[in-house]
Amino acid sequence: MGRAPEHPREIVKDLVGDYRKAYGDAVVSVIMYGSAASGDYVPGASDINLMIVLSEDGIEALDRAVPVVSKWRKRNVATPLLLTEAYIHTSLDVFPLEYLNFRNSYEVVYGKDVLAELKFDAKLLRLQCEREVKGKLLLLREGFLEADGKDRHIRELLCDSLHAFVAIFKGLLYIKEQDLPAKDRIVISRLCETVGLDVGAFEAIVDIKEKRIKPAGAELEKLFKSYLKEIRKLWQIVDDLYAK
Repeated sequence: MGRAPEHPREIVKDLVGDYRKAYGDAVVSVIMYGSAASGDYVPGASDINLMIVLSEDGIEALDRAVPVVSKWRKRNVATPLLLTEAYIHTSLDVFPLEYLNFRNSYEVVYGKDVLAELKFDAKLLRLQCEREVKGKLLLLREGFLEADGKDRHIRELLCDSLHAFVAIFKGLLYIKEQDLPAKDRIVISRLCETVGLDVGAFEAIVDIKEKRIKPAGAELEKLFKSYLKEIRKLWQIVDDLYAK
């Protein structure tokens, strides 16, 4: 105990066992999502993200999960999402983008597959994409001002924001009735080609995240401006997008 696993699969049996011990038959399913399920997991750097689906009675006993969460946090298992099936099905109208991204990259490691049959309303999905793009654009501007010209803070701002935009890109690809790739770089290139964005700024930020490049000074500021320009184009595209 105390080290990140080389592969998430090596801890699944014990992890599920701990939740079963805490909740018994109230555990409906245990689902791994994100990098741990997509093949992008990096030992020691990536968190292992879980969705624990409980019965209506089980969800009331939140305290039972505390020691389990504390134990597995030491092995890079993030605090899980605790949900019920009813919560999932009644949340698709307000969080369609989140559930679409869950379904795009997940693995059921115990119990029922509660995500497989989810259906998404493209109009609600478009509305959330618009809200997210416009909100993230404001946060990017605010973050740039708060970075006070410090290269490290600007690079962190770019990398943190890209994760959110990849999720939005998947929503837009779904609306466009395109396949949803698991790999971020492919998602970015496909969406940019589909809607007519310049892929260069987005790919440069992926390169920063992967430590392939480390722009600074004027070069970094130029990249940020280019990125912001493409995001502004994106909100105009989403604003004009009416799902069929």
